[in-house]
Amino acid sequence: MTRRCIAALLATLAAPAPALAQGASVQTYEAAIVGPKGTPIGKLAIRSSENATVVRITIEPGGLAPGWHGVHFHSVGDCSDVDRFERAKGHVNHENAQHGLLNPEGPEEGDLPNIHANPDGSANAELSSESIVLMGSQGLKDSDGSALVIHASEDDHMSQPIGNSGARVACAVIK
Repeated sequence: MTRRCIAALLATLAAPAPALAQGASVQTYEAAIVGPKGTPIGKLAIRSSENATVVRITIEPGGLAPGWHGVHFHSVGDCSDVDRFERAKGHVNHENAQHGLLNPEGPEEGDLPNIHANPDGSANAELSSESIVLMGSQGLKDSDGSALVIHASEDDHMSQPIGNSGARVACAVIK
């Protein structure tokens, strides 16, 4: 390797990380995740920019049944009916797409990958979506907010309307 190549390589390694594009910003949001008794079982943390949303879910031991669970953004920010979480309505779906990350006529904006709860019922997951953002008229924090809902079973990412993911067992309000 020549001195010129080494100097160029060292200059590249010493260069600061690229900054966000001018005007780009990242919005953040945090909320408690409540279980079917209305008590907190974990935490939701969202970071969102104009091109993607990153969701971090942390569930305490005993918060979920062990195994896989479907996770979706629902269209209304209301988790007050803690035994069912039905006030959160259906999935965020402004484009009237079909449910499922694997569906050729989908996915809905609210569709997310499954999470896995450990044998002690705890879970730590980081998911991302390029279909939805936090702010804006069709964002998660629109006029009636939205909710992150965790289901009892895993989402098969194809079946209508919720991927055969079962009952709603946990919920976090996004407003």
